[in-house]
Amino acid sequence: MTNEVIQNILTRCSVRAYDDRPVEREKIDMLLQCAVHAPSAMNRQTWHFSAVLNREKIAKLTAAVGKALGNEKYDMYKPAALIIPSNELIGDTGITSWDNACALENIFLAAHSMGLGTVWINQLSDTCDVPEVRAVLTEFGVPEKHKVFGIAAIGYAAAETPVKEKKFPVTYVE
Repeated sequence: MTNEVIQNILTRCSVRAYDDRPVEREKIDMLLQCAVHAPSAMNRQTWHFSAVLNREKIAKLTAAVGKALGNEKYDMYKPAALIIPSNELIGDTGITSWDNACALENIFLAAHSMGLGTVWINQLSDTCDVPEVRAVLTEFGVPEKHKVFGIAAIGYAAAETPVKEKKFPVTYVE
């Protein structure tokens, strides 16, 4: 009962070590197309996406986040690219974070289908408004009133990453 989509979902895993190859611009463009085709609460589409393809600029953001976290060794796994979704805050319902989560999942699944590795980086949800971090995000085009809930680190895996067995905490109610 599987097909290519289901197989892609079942074999995707987080990659935390990348080689030095850059990610082709065409692949990043396609990942962004997949991101904007994710569900959006009430179809508001209040999101914005910043694609960072320059390793020096990624290192600049990494250093600012590491400083905010008090962790000088923080490195975001040294990816070749980042896609940073951000969104306007709409009340306190968390709706905008759901939009970003859906967009990130589309990115992760599409990247896997292209032979790219990805991992969710969550530390910006707590540090995006630290002045040094916000300055870098602003430089990257993230709108001032937007919050970053998570980002996609993207690159070619340095080594094969095995798919780990998943827990199956499911209750069927019939």
